[in-house]
Amino acid sequence: MVASARVQKLVRRYKLAIATALAILLLQGLVVWSFSGLEEDEPGEKGRQRKQRPLDPGEGSKDTDSSAGRRGSAGRRHGRWRGRAESPGMPVAKVVRAVTSRHRASRRVPPAPPPEAPGRQNLSGAAAGEALVGAAGFPPHGDTGSVEGAPQPTDSSFTPKCEIVGKDALSALARASSKQCREEIANVVCLHQAGSLMPKVVPRHCQLAGKISPGIQWDEAQAQQPMDGPPVRIAYMLVVHGRAIRQLKRLLKAVYHEQHFFYIHVDKRSNYLHREVVELARQYDNVRVTPWRMVTIWGGASLLRMYLRSMRDLLEVPGWAWDFFINLSATDYPTRTNEELVAFLSKNRDKNFLKSHGRDNSRFIKKQGLDRLFHECDSHMWRLGERQIPAGIVVDGGSDWFVLTRSFVEYVVYTDDPLVAQLRQFYTYTLLPAESFFHTVLENSPACESLVDNNLRVTNWNRKLGCKCQYKHIVDWCGCSPNDFKPQDFLRLQQVSRPTFFARKFESTVNQEVLEILDFHLYGSYPPGTQALKAYWENTYDVADGPSGLSDVMLTAYTAFARLSLRHASTTASPSAIPLCRFEPRGLPSSVHLYFYDDHFQGYLVTQAVQPSAQRPAETLEMWLMPQGSLKLLSHSDQASRLQSLEVGTEWDPKERLFRNFGGLLGPLDEPVAMQRWARGPNLTATVVWIDPTFVVATSYDIVVDSETEVTQYKPPLSRPLRPGAWTVRLLQFWEPLGETRFLVLPLTFNRKLPLRKAATEL
Repeated sequence: MVASARVQKLVRRYKLAIATALAILLLQGLVVWSFSGLEEDEPGEKGRQRKQRPLDPGEGSKDTDSSAGRRGSAGRRHGRWRGRAESPGMPVAKVVRAVTSRHRASRRVPPAPPPEAPGRQNLSGAAAGEALVGAAGFPPHGDTGSVEGAPQPTDSSFTPKCEIVGKDALSALARASSKQCREEIANVVCLHQAGSLMPKVVPRHCQLAGKISPGIQWDEAQAQQPMDGPPVRIAYMLVVHGRAIRQLKRLLKAVYHEQHFFYIHVDKRSNYLHREVVELARQYDNVRVTPWRMVTIWGGASLLRMYLRSMRDLLEVPGWAWDFFINLSATDYPTRTNEELVAFLSKNRDKNFLKSHGRDNSRFIKKQGLDRLFHECDSHMWRLGERQIPAGIVVDGGSDWFVLTRSFVEYVVYTDDPLVAQLRQFYTYTLLPAESFFHTVLENSPACESLVDNNLRVTNWNRKLGCKCQYKHIVDWCGCSPNDFKPQDFLRLQQVSRPTFFARKFESTVNQEVLEILDFHLYGSYPPGTQALKAYWENTYDVADGPSGLSDVMLTAYTAFARLSLRHASTTASPSAIPLCRFEPRGLPSSVHLYFYDDHFQGYLVTQAVQPSAQRPAETLEMWLMPQGSLKLLSHSDQASRLQSLEVGTEWDPKERLFRNFGGLLGPLDEPVAMQRWARGPNLTATVVWIDPTFVVATSYDIVVDSETEVTQYKPPLSRPLRPGAWTVRLLQFWEPLGETRFLVLPLTFNRKLPLRKAATEL
């Protein structure tokens, strides 16, 4: 008892000291536990790049007309996830509601992923908020194309001839897929580091000081006056790619004249279009196709090489005595008649028409990347570092669509002038060289007085929609693209203050009505009874191309279309006609076309070789597969009336605000996007719920729809492969349904272009 009393007395005397000691021990334990947690997390962070990038409109972002928070689960293996929102002006991170998930994420730290290529990292949560700056390809201060922090090349079979020190060059070496491309990049960088790649000084022959920017106004009365001398003859250079042969024929019909000449280059990757163009050219003596083909990518040096080679060909064609060179694409269209164009050029037969960027030269150089070194290989423009603009010249540029005199083309192609030779060398390693090479050569040449600051075109620019870095997969830079003309833009086509004879862009898969209006404006109405004025079809598959250009999803869908159509024909026939309506498909379909009518997608036209069951010769059938709408608007409240449509698809085009996968064919490995169109009205917050074929909620998230918002879209991080079957996307407001749509995820019957066998499916 005495000892117990002493202990109690000591505790009372030193209770403050004891409490302090216990608190210190507890604090130390917490610190040790925290550091041990950091050490466990460290392996998952090593090798991961810390630079973020701006939000990709196609990857978890919304249209710039709206802002949204995200609430969703990434499926069975995703825990709490915070999405990203894009508001007008700049992307920001915004969380509206916590994620709902069917399963909690495991607390186990996953192994570190391999280093990703700059500009391709997946960001979520707080990292998305930091994605405004420092990203590969999009660093602070608008330094587009920076790739700081890129991984080092790991291919030990290749050794550069010098020590590569630039961050951009190291990034390009790490990302280039082929050994030849890496060798080219290394050789270019070594020459540049040695100072032997770029010209230091380029001679200037123009006697005028400063920047030259004269213009010519359109005078309707003067255009009607008789021309001096014989009418000029034009060499049209048509640069085309893709599969839109019907639109190309329409353009050629609009500009064709027997006194002019037409030279067509088809991209090396567009074999179907090349076959069609070759067949078309055989019908005309003044239409030819280049006997060579190049892969011309957006912003690439190959485009300038293609133009220079085509110019040489045109100069050397016997009997083609042309006066002007005009380049066009299949998305261009004339806005005035051939007679007006010939009369105008005949009165200005010594002028070169190129559109300049303006007077802020330093801003243009930075924005265009002229002070950066680029190299093209592997169908990609790689940014390799910085460089100096050659001294002694005025650098100019703007549009890569131009009208040039024959004398200037001869000067560019044949001269041994150091001005042209050194500028060719400089622009070989330049981004978008065709937008600046001819401008700079002309402005520094003896013929600089012939420059007119007008390329005779009107372009439908909407930079809010067209400048979304949509070319970053082929170039280490952000680029812009003009929008397609639609009927509401027709007033822009009627330029009266300056001479314009062509406009771009037009796409019949987006809107064909505007071309009908333009044709009526130029040539009057079509004869009564003219067929297919509102119809348009475009090839997506041709048997001559083989299945190599198709995905397993497309092969599955196209063969299923033919199989189901033949089954339908046999089951719906009358009993007496059943033997005549039984067919067996022979191989893959012969062709597949997209079909549009009145600017609305109407389905697929599938041509299939078949063998009748009766003893009859083989036949070819064409089948029309029409889409079945599944949209349901489920509420009639004032706010719900804002919802105009709800769609799910892939290949979202933020510029035109539509899905380029027109039929909405989806497979298990696709990443679908949900898009909503809204009428103007009061602000609202809606919940988007994705339900898989087993009626399990796969993910959900919120979208905030402002009063002025027209389009919202978002790609949720669904777990892949997606479950095949009919999915449902439902739109809710305060848990009351606004609308829903259904879409099909196809079960694949092909794997790596080969049909699946029963034994393989049972594995």
